[in-house]
Amino acid sequence: MTTEPTAASGHAHDQAPRRVVRGALALELVPGSQPGRAALRQTEAGALAERVGRDLATLAGDVAARDLAALDLVLAGAHYDPAEMLRPGWPLHRRLEELHARAPQAAGPRVIAFGADAEGVVPLPLRAELELHGGPLRVVPFLLVGPAAQATAVAEAFEHALLERGMAGADTALTAQDSFEAKVEHARYLTAYDLAAMMALQYRHVGLGALWPLLETALLAPDEDAWLDAPPEPLLRYVDGAVRIAAFDRAGWQHRYAPDERDPVRIDRGFAHFEARQRQLVAILKVHGLDVHGVPCSATADPREALG
Repeated sequence: MTTEPTAASGHAHDQAPRRVVRGALALELVPGSQPGRAALRQTEAGALAERVGRDLATLAGDVAARDLAALDLVLAGAHYDPAEMLRPGWPLHRRLEELHARAPQAAGPRVIAFGADAEGVVPLPLRAELELHGGPLRVVPFLLVGPAAQATAVAEAFEHALLERGMAGADTALTAQDSFEAKVEHARYLTAYDLAAMMALQYRHVGLGALWPLLETALLAPDEDAWLDAPPEPLLRYVDGAVRIAAFDRAGWQHRYAPDERDPVRIDRGFAHFEARQRQLVAILKVHGLDVHGVPCSATADPREALG
């Protein structure tokens, strides 16, 4: 489970270094079904958060449970596509962190849930993207926030515990199912790393595995550089927080990908297939919150230099 330093609240008991721990309740839906509700009202979100807190305490084990008891649990009473969670800077969890910082303070650890207002409207910072509805997996993000030592211990415990035995309690799954008006086949807890690994496996399964190293770099090492340079795939480079893609013209594509081809029909067909693949990769990168910039590349240009 990912951890990251967070600002102290300014209260005396919060002066020690603090960290956030990122995770999610993952809801695997019955194929072909979709939740009837995008978000829970405040009381419903609070009830779900209480059950999530109980489950996490059970999964943490005796030792880590003591550390967990020192942390605030912050839950979004809404569900999202996994790609909305797996974006550079972890924006969904950042929003929870910001809302947590503005929540009323208390002397001890808190369970805090954020849901829809009385009219059922989801606050904009937590509104899921409608165009990403329809997938078989929805995630309900949560944060654990507190002293760095305890947060680190909990994160380390959950990296093993949730992967091996992270199923949600039966009543938690039923609460999520009823509250979201969803048909849930399985409900389990995942660390942010678990979800990333699951997505990497899924992308490999559908022939998109070559793209994952760029996404992983953007998520986990955003200041580093990564390439997709594996013909016949498009040429991409992640650098400076964005992706540059080689926008070949027909002659440039032939020079790099089909230098010995002379049949114009085959060249046209190959170039059209390449452009379709390029559009697919760009769409996926944008879903993960990455800016993509096309760099024109002709037959006479060195494409790697162009992307540099």
